Amino acid sequence: MRSLSPPLAWFPKRGEIYLVQLDKPRPAVVLSVNQLNRHAFDVCVVGITTKQHIKFSMRVPLRAGDGGLNFDCWAKCDQVTTLPKSLLRYPSLGFLHPHSISQIEEQVRIALGLN
Repeated sequence: MRSLSPPLAWFPKRGEIYLVQLDKPRPAVVLSVNQLNRHAFDVCVVGITTKQHIKFSMRVPLRAGDGGLNFDCWAKCDQVTTLPKSLLRYPSLGFLHPHSISQIEEQVRIALGLN
């Protein structure tokens, strides 16, 4: 999959899934708020994996098709990270369903002890 050059006013939106160029392209969902995403050089993301780990209860299941994902996956809410926007491959795969984002928010709060 080729990455296009983003338009000048582009910024990643909360709830969008992007392929992130790390050692190999990996999907991640943008978690930081749009006001921050518009101006910051970095965004807060939650990685997505196709490997289920039953011992990690903070991983939210994502169905194939949700947010443009091709496979059933899990959002790794126990592994929140910040990445430069330059690592996100434009365009996004799509937006997660609001229910999926809500579940991710809840599990991130638990993982960070914010409840």
